[in-house]
Amino acid sequence: MMRSNILARRGLLAVAGVLFLAVAPGAALAETALDTGDTAWMLTSTVLVLFMTLPGLSLFYAGLTRASSVLSVMMQAFAIACLASLLWFIYGYSLAFSDGGGLNDWIGGLGNLFLGELGRDSLSGTIPESVFVTFQMTFAIITPVLVIGSFIQRMRFPALLWFAALWLTLVYFPVAHWVWGGGWLGELGVLEFAGGLVVHMTAGVAGLMTAILIGPRTGFPSRQARPHNLTLTVIGASILWVGWFGFNAGSAVAAGTDAGMAMLVTQIATAAAALTWMVADWIRYGTPKVLGIVTGAIAGLVAITPASGFVGPIGAVLIGLAAGFTCFTVTNIVKQNFKLDDSLDVFAVHGIGGALGTILTGVFAAEAFGGAGLHADSIGGQLGIQVIGVIAVFAWTAIVTVVILKLIGLWTKVRASDEEERMGLDLSQHEESGYHVE
Repeated sequence: MMRSNILARRGLLAVAGVLFLAVAPGAALAETALDTGDTAWMLTSTVLVLFMTLPGLSLFYAGLTRASSVLSVMMQAFAIACLASLLWFIYGYSLAFSDGGGLNDWIGGLGNLFLGELGRDSLSGTIPESVFVTFQMTFAIITPVLVIGSFIQRMRFPALLWFAALWLTLVYFPVAHWVWGGGWLGELGVLEFAGGLVVHMTAGVAGLMTAILIGPRTGFPSRQARPHNLTLTVIGASILWVGWFGFNAGSAVAAGTDAGMAMLVTQIATAAAALTWMVADWIRYGTPKVLGIVTGAIAGLVAITPASGFVGPIGAVLIGLAAGFTCFTVTNIVKQNFKLDDSLDVFAVHGIGGALGTILTGVFAAEAFGGAGLHADSIGGQLGIQVIGVIAVFAWTAIVTVVILKLIGLWTKVRASDEEERMGLDLSQHEESGYHVE
């Protein structure tokens, strides 16, 4: 009888212990912190974002260039993907997401060089840190690849590699830290969900400065090269659209309500911007253009990127309409009024689209418009913060990009010669061709 009472008490204590662990805050954290649903979604998102670059952006750009430079564009994208991956492993992740001590407002530290602090079981929230590292790596990959659209057919390959390495180090990694890694813009309260400032504004402004310094293609503007294969461009744009769900919804870093809303508003804004650009083409040129509708879609994707985790459907539609009209207008102004050979409109689409989306996030993230809420006390206050972010990223990117190009010019030739350009970069830089006639 005594033994049975003791066993009963022990059973009750065991049950009580289990119940306590189940309800106590933080109980059994080590066993429950990893969420397999979140992890599966982030693994998928990482693949989607890499797919945006290889092959999405490669095909989008390749279709818009001359046939004699198609392979060079794909080579540039492929090489940058490899280079950015290794730089991210060596010091990029550390500079963007580590604590920089007294300099933390501006740049992260070097404590995680070669991912030395990353263990197999390290977690970032509810997912393995290794997955978070790789997800963010894909953002570092696509951003400098976006830039090459501004100087397509004109930059020599050795200069491109130097440019990508220095630009990632001095522009992308610091700005990523400012916004997402605990730096001053994040602390200020800027709303930037998935890359309007970090990815698109930096790429757009770098494209603008590079196009100015390198100069126009031979014969521009009187003789402009037509896209050699718009079919490739449409395929690339379609891949970008699908991959962008990983870009935006993946930035929730969880398979939850924020990811779901980010996916919905991404689709809505993209559709609105694409149709707006198509109609604008139709009115201005008399026919709806294939290139117009796909470029409009990219503009919508860019503009909704910073807002995707903060705005609701109404805000998404308005951002998409604004992006389609504004980016279309700026594209025509840049080409016709300033005679600037930003070959694939990187500044007009990514720079302007990223800035516009970032600023409008300060309005449509308000609960009155169905958004998730502002960081500031009012729309006016949040707009002020958003504008500060746009100005700071514009200024830093413009100045540093110019310095980088000038420095590279000291030890290697940046611009392809007229002869190399006429020959095509496929042959002049790589001695290969995308087409062969027996």
